[in-house]
Amino acid sequence: MLAELIFRWLHVIGATVLLGTGAGIAFFMVAAVRTRDPALIAHVTGSVVVADFIFTATAVIAQPVTGVFLALLTGWSLSEPWIIASLVLYGVTGAFWLPVVWIQARLRQLAQSAALNGEPLPDRFDTLYRIWFVFGFPAFAAVLTIVWLMISRPPLWG
Repeated sequence: MLAELIFRWLHVIGATVLLGTGAGIAFFMVAAVRTRDPALIAHVTGSVVVADFIFTATAVIAQPVTGVFLALLTGWSLSEPWIIASLVLYGVTGAFWLPVVWIQARLRQLAQSAALNGEPLPDRFDTLYRIWFVFGFPAFAAVLTIVWLMISRPPLWG
């Protein structure tokens, strides 16, 4: 069925975008912050904030939509244990991702201010960066687990 293939493809693309954008953002943020150069960090965090809104936010919206349509088209019940577990983990991901988006914008502001004033990064930058860094692990692990659940569709319980 063509519709099922299209929604499956869109769903896989969305998962790929979430994983790829997340990994790319993490890599470039870590690399930029390691330089301790406020101007470079301001530039990179600016790109990261834009990428998060264009790519990650789009995928975040598309995933549940394509997932529901895919489930309906394939005959999977939305009460399947692996679907429920995926949705719970999706919520966990969001609980960590939403603060990260705000933190990234704040890191950009702090770096821009430091660069503009010719000052080093403030202590607040380092505190927020550490939170950003730590929050990435459970969010990324949850997305990886969701992908595993989508592929394996284990019985889990029941």
